[in-house]
Amino acid sequence: MELRQLRYFVAVVEEGGFTRAAERLRLAQPGLSAQIRQLERELGQPLLDRSGRAVRPTEVGEAVLPYARAALAAVEGVRQTAEEYTGLLRGRVAIGLVPGTLAHAFDLAGLLAAFHRAHPGVEVTLTEDVSDRMLAALRGGALDLAVAGVAGQDPPPGIAWEVVIDEPLVVAAVPDHPLMTGHPGARAVAPAALDGHRLIGLPHGTGMRTVLDRLCAGAGFRPHIAFEAATPDALARLAARGLGVAVLPGRGPRPGLRTLALADPRARGRVALAWRTPDPLSPAARELLRRLRQGMRAER
Repeated sequence: MELRQLRYFVAVVEEGGFTRAAERLRLAQPGLSAQIRQLERELGQPLLDRSGRAVRPTEVGEAVLPYARAALAAVEGVRQTAEEYTGLLRGRVAIGLVPGTLAHAFDLAGLLAAFHRAHPGVEVTLTEDVSDRMLAALRGGALDLAVAGVAGQDPPPGIAWEVVIDEPLVVAAVPDHPLMTGHPGARAVAPAALDGHRLIGLPHGTGMRTVLDRLCAGAGFRPHIAFEAATPDALARLAARGLGVAVLPGRGPRPGLRTLALADPRARGRVALAWRTPDPLSPAARELLRRLRQGMRAER
């Protein structure tokens, strides 16, 4: 019995016939049929019912099929494991990013470049989107990894993550804005102080916007979002033009703006490296995840 015969048998069952299986395997149909018959002779039982228009497994074939698939999967696992240890990773890894990730925080571009030098056979694709859609894409298998804004400490079902950025949220506005002049000398304001002011925030579906909405709901009002933008830097630029109060992560100075902390322990801007669980990642995605976690920890 040879592995190729098991592969041919599985292909015929999955394709429902010898012609389509031969096309899939890029073989001549007579050679494929001969290999299947040789396998049947060795087992002493017919595995395929050829009497109808579609080829179907016999009762014996149905019983053998799971073992054939398991044997092929085991061989593939051996190959992938060997490739991991010899550095011959292949495949594709799809990563989702919150907008602005490549320009700020940790050196993600540098980490990806180092991975590419070590594993040039792996294709890495990058997509920017809001966090809610990226986490849904992770669960659905469209993404392998994501760098996403998160509103809480615990991940949703089907997702695991490691928080790589955890900063306090601040509000920022021009110095003569009513919120600032109404709190002279203050270093922080409660979320309730934002009621009635035009706010500038990230769009719905982002972790930071979810935090802002929850803070305002807890204070008994709905935020008036006058402007939305995709990145904190864009929010700050809008606020510097006097268009409202921006809600931003971090305590660093913002040119032309005065900042106040939000006095609530829930007012945090968190970004996490996320992946799907418990489904196993491909060897390439697993190796990239390992490198990203290691690199992001070193830069914290």
